[in-house]
Formats: sequence, structure tokens, C-alpha cells
Amino acid sequence: MANRVCELFQIKYPIIQAGMVWCSDWKLASAVSNAGGLGIIGSGSMYPNIFEENLQQMQQATDKPYAVNIPLLYASLEEHLSLVEKYKVPIVFTSAGNPKTCTPRLKAAGCKVVHVVSSAKFAQKAEAAGVDAIVAEGFEAGGHNGREETTTMCLIPAVRRATQLPLIAAGGIGTGAGMAAAFALGAEGVQIGSRFVASNESSAHDNFKDKVVDAKEGDTILTLKQVVSVRLIKNKFYEEIQEAEKRGASAQELALLLGRGRAKKGMLEGDMNDGELEIGQVSAIIDKVMPAADILMEIWNEFNEVRTNLSELSF
Repeated sequence: MANRVCELFQIKYPIIQAGMVWCSDWKLASAVSNAGGLGIIGSGSMYPNIFEENLQQMQQATDKPYAVNIPLLYASLEEHLSLVEKYKVPIVFTSAGNPKTCTPRLKAAGCKVVHVVSSAKFAQKAEAAGVDAIVAEGFEAGGHNGREETTTMCLIPAVRRATQLPLIAAGGIGTGAGMAAAFALGAEGVQIGSRFVASNESSAHDNFKDKVVDAKEGDTILTLKQVVSVRLIKNKFYEEIQEAEKRGASAQELALLLGRGRAKKGMLEGDMNDGELEIGQVSAIIDKVMPAADILMEIWNEFNEVRTNLSELSF
């Protein structure tokens, strides 16, 4: 398929696996890249030495294009940027911060730069900062999210009007039909996280993968808006957050509650009670764990089937 996202990244399919903390190391990213999509190493949960090991393993596992995701508010930002330069990472997705901070440096290092936004206003700022493409992520997405609570269906056409850059849709997309809907709204590619959490190659704990597969409608919720909006599966930890917010806990207290290694405890170590379980609303329709390549091809084949069915509609 020839489109601007495929051309920019030199990939076969305009399907990008999101760089998720604790879930997307080199094994998942290389599996997606080798299958023709764009795999992303999620560096936000990696110390610099672990990030470097992942880059080394990635370059051994694939000769295809790949990317890394770097949250701009991460404490080890400088070390991560230096490693990107050292290993000549071809594509960097930035998030959680001002793209002006690092885009010129990354571009000077030869990287394609993509920034994740939750509004048309921030898309325009990212374009002004010189990024090569935009990921517009609706609030259906798992993990950290925009406070505006703008849904993907509303966000994509708004961002499409606001910028001329290649546009990648994210948030609530886990099927070929969802991908087709995003393209109808103006997207040229999709970034998918939750569906790839439930893959064989995901570094998530099996307990978490099973929890994602078992999730039903209403099992996730956007919370902690006073600190940093995050979508979680409801569990004992979430109930602690809810109780703290009801009694008027300060932002500092909530941050302390969130920051006790909760995400690692839940998603990587498999504590389904006291861990933070970040996943998107689309988890409600994920019903099995599959190889990453099979997930990608299932999405792609369904996308093309939906396109054909729509073209045959008559009124």
C-alpha cells in the first residue's frame, strides 16, 4: 500500500505498534517490524542500560525500520537521546512534553520524528516544531491520556483540518474495521497498543494478558486527572485511588500513591490487585493472545475486506 506513512517509514503496512511501558521491548517491536509494520520499543519504563540492551537486541533481530518512543518528561531523557544518536535509531516517537525540546536534535541526528498529541492545538504546535508526522490519540487509549477526553472519532478530523502532516490515528483501534474508520476520518496510518499487549511477544506478564482478554465494557476508566490522566483496568489499586480522590487527597498524595512502582508491579510482574493496569477501552473486544505477526495481518486483511464491502454499497 502506497501512502505517506508507509513512504515516510519505509514500511509495507501503515500499522504501528505503540511503544507501551513494560509491554513493548525489542521482542515485540522486532516481530511487528519483521511482519511489515512499524515496531516501537517503549523506552519510558527502561533505565538507560536496559534501553541500550534493547537497541542492541533490536538491531540483531531485524533489518527492517523500527522506532523508539521517548516520553519527553522522562528523568533519563538525556541518556536516552544520546543512545538514539549512538545507535542511529531511524525513527523516534516523542510524547508527554513539548516537541520543541528535542525535535531539532533528533532531526540533526537523522531521525524521523513523530509526536503524539491529544488536540488539534497541540498538533499545530508539533508541526511548528518541525516533526515529520503526528499521532492523534483519543481518550479511549490506555495509559496516559489527554485531559480533554476527546474521542478518536472527534479528534482525527479536527487534527486533519489543523495540519497537513501525515496523520496516524490512535485510541480505541484494534481491528481492521477500526482502522478503516480512522482512514475515513482522514488518518493515513494507525497506532495500536492494547491489541499488541495481548500478543505472544509482548513483555507484559501473562496475568496481565489474561486480564486484558477477560476485560469487558466498562472495566477501564480514565482517572488521576489531578496528576496525570491515565486509563486503567479497575482493580484494588484503582479503588484506592477512588477512595483517596473522594476524601479530597492532594495531587502530591495521589502522585505518591501512583509512583510506588505500581505500573511495573501490575503489567510486568503480574500483580492484578495492587498493580497499575494500563489498557485501552478496546480491550473489551480482545478475546485471545496471538503472535504479533498474526495480529497485524488479521487487522490488515479485515481493513481491506471492509474497504471492499464499503465500495460495493449501493443506495
